[in-house]
Amino acid sequence: MITPRLALRGCLAVMILLALLASLAMAQARKAPGTAEKWTPPHTPWGDPDLQGIWSNATLTPIERPKELGEKHFLTSDQAAELEERAAQSRVDSPPPKGDPGTYNQFWFERGTKVVPTKRTSLIVDTPDGRLPPLTPDGQRRDQERFRRLGPDAVGSSGNGPFDSWEDISVVTRCITRGLPNAMIPGAYNNNLQIVQSPGFVALFSEMMHETRIISLDGRSHIDAGIHQWMGDSRGRWEGNSLVVDVTNFRDNDVTGFGVPYRFSETSHLHLVERFTRVDADTINYEVTVDDPTTFTTPWTASIPMVKSDGAIFEYACHEANYSIVDILRASRAQDNAPKDGPK
Repeated sequence: MITPRLALRGCLAVMILLALLASLAMAQARKAPGTAEKWTPPHTPWGDPDLQGIWSNATLTPIERPKELGEKHFLTSDQAAELEERAAQSRVDSPPPKGDPGTYNQFWFERGTKVVPTKRTSLIVDTPDGRLPPLTPDGQRRDQERFRRLGPDAVGSSGNGPFDSWEDISVVTRCITRGLPNAMIPGAYNNNLQIVQSPGFVALFSEMMHETRIISLDGRSHIDAGIHQWMGDSRGRWEGNSLVVDVTNFRDNDVTGFGVPYRFSETSHLHLVERFTRVDADTINYEVTVDDPTTFTTPWTASIPMVKSDGAIFEYACHEANYSIVDILRASRAQDNAPKDGPK
């Protein structure tokens, strides 16, 4: 015979068991794969999301998906590890061929050692094949001219000329600017960016070419359409925790050259929309949408993680005492004056 006391104990045991099961289910739901806890970014004393610090976007992931990967959007963990290992092995210094004085060794490069955390096969995320869109006829013409000047048959990093003026030498070789979006795309070295904020403004300082972009946040309009600048005109606003920057008013610039990962020149029709979102304590996700109807048949978007760096940004002493420009022009004049049938 079951006494009331035993029945009560049984009910209590069942209730405790159900409560434990419910707690366990809730804990598992909170820790379910792919379910991340919402992260709240720090804020400045005046209330804006804090993006400040020094950040590096160095990565092994290329801007365009390699053609041999076809429609493969992501690498597996094993494929990513293999790629990283191959890159490490390929970066071991070896003596230059006999008679070759050599150039930079691996000490000077900072290409990155890892693929992006998502393991995407390209930094471009918004085209079907992860590659740059087809070019317009005008874009093709400019690309062919670039290839003639800087393609595999080019003599030196400045290209094939002509070198009748310092203006025939690219603004990259002259250490003036890499332009946009080049300044935000990782290359062989100097992939660091410092962000500084004040009420109403954000400043972006690139290690490469020591360029500073000051972005106003007060709602002012873009400068007059007739004014064109090397780095365009940047106007920003906050959308939640993301800094959204609209960039217009570019010059018709040739910003291609040695060490430039993105091979297309700016035009006055270029329009960029950038998004900076701090996704955790050590990462800012940078997205840029590039729209230039005179170059590309459709806009495209790239996503580039920037990782917090504890190091400093060193001086980029590129143009100071840059005697190469004078030497290039002097050599070109000597070539012009040389006997047409060559030395006797």
